Amino acid sequence: MLRWAPFRSAALLRPRVFSRRAAFSLSSAVRAPPRRSEEKFNYNQVSFQDAPSPEQLRYKFVTANDLETLQSPPTEVKMLVRDFIEDSLYNPNYGYFPKQATIFTASDPIDFSAVRNATEFQEEVAKRYEAFEVDDEGPGRQVWHTPTELFKPWYGQAIAQSLVAEYLLKYFPYEDFVIYEIGAGNGTLARNILDYLRDVHPDVYERTRYNIIEISGNLANLQRKLLCEEHPCVSVNHQSIFKWAQAEPAPCFFLAMEVIDNFAHDMIRYDLRTMEPYQGVVSIDKNGDFSMYYTRITDPLISSFLSLRRRLWHPPPVPRLLKIAPALRSVYASLPFAPNLSAPEYVPTRMLTLLRTLRAFFPRHRLLLSDFSSLPDTVPGVCAPVVQTRVRGTTVPCETLLVKQGYFDIFFPTDFERLRDIGLPVGELKSQVFGHAEFMETYAELEGTRLKSGENPLLEYYQNVKFLF
Repeated sequence: MLRWAPFRSAALLRPRVFSRRAAFSLSSAVRAPPRRSEEKFNYNQVSFQDAPSPEQLRYKFVTANDLETLQSPPTEVKMLVRDFIEDSLYNPNYGYFPKQATIFTASDPIDFSAVRNATEFQEEVAKRYEAFEVDDEGPGRQVWHTPTELFKPWYGQAIAQSLVAEYLLKYFPYEDFVIYEIGAGNGTLARNILDYLRDVHPDVYERTRYNIIEISGNLANLQRKLLCEEHPCVSVNHQSIFKWAQAEPAPCFFLAMEVIDNFAHDMIRYDLRTMEPYQGVVSIDKNGDFSMYYTRITDPLISSFLSLRRRLWHPPPVPRLLKIAPALRSVYASLPFAPNLSAPEYVPTRMLTLLRTLRAFFPRHRLLLSDFSSLPDTVPGVCAPVVQTRVRGTTVPCETLLVKQGYFDIFFPTDFERLRDIGLPVGELKSQVFGHAEFMETYAELEGTRLKSGENPLLEYYQNVKFLF
């Protein structure tokens, strides 16, 4: 039984050629007494330096937006972790998604009723996947697939049924059926939803407006070719959702399916003496090599997230005794080789940006969101990402976030219960969290994906995926 998406399964390998080294060094066997400074290096078992070099402090501080026009990755700069991730994944000229990633698409849907059992189903998926993937010597085309593609059209029809049930209950026939989707990939989900509405609910289809917000120019063009002629109600907007500035006054449904796992996170760590949070900063030297250091939090978005978390009584991931006992913290931090910063924690600051965008420009929205709730083989840290690439059909995971920009997928798990707490209520009702199987049992036509043996991969796959609706 698979616990997560086969396309992102990780072999126990380490990258040797394609990742830049992290510039850590052991300056001495004994940590010097800490100096009070605004900047700190990674105080842990691999680094006991007290501050970054003067050269690093002189580097220009940049954001991912500042780097959009570059043709190759920058040098002699520093940036927040979320900007490093965004630049690595989305830079138009060398980012992973514009230049490397390809969504697996089978020409014909799988005939589930003709498949004998789960083993044969996995063999069928592997055969189609192998035929689609190109055998490159290096980390060339990065092929991965989604439940939308694997279970089409049944997965898309389940999403359509969840949306149309809410629409018929609350808005029909007084309001149009308005849908927004971000990160629509190849457009398969949109096509499956619209085909279902046209065939099963033609009266709803006549009142449907389907809007796609797509950051990738290549995918936006693909979506227009696939959808706009057959379904004139589709509008494709080539831009980032984080730059959206057009108000939608009507009630609408907002889809983010297999998208937020690639939303950039920031890294924070806590000073174990004072419990003061520090923000992670990535430094890139003249050779393109990376290092990480930490500064007192000055970024407004990180500050806002931490403030919201305090209001919701979401505690930081530090052992309880250290949080409540200052004397114990002092003793602990004085031990030989003891870290004086907590383990790295990755916080979903870009998810907070999305929620703010929804509040500002889609005040009557209903959010439907699905993604990973847990992941194996992550880099060290709390809520840490998986960082991996594919080389000649083999998945190669990494043990660090600091890898060459554009060649590696970086994706995060989501704490859905905490996301529900910070999300926006719909009237007096907050969104609910569903397991993948629970959601599909509620809305899917399960006979469509049942195998001869009676097994149903639509329920048995993606056990580490949840829905927020």
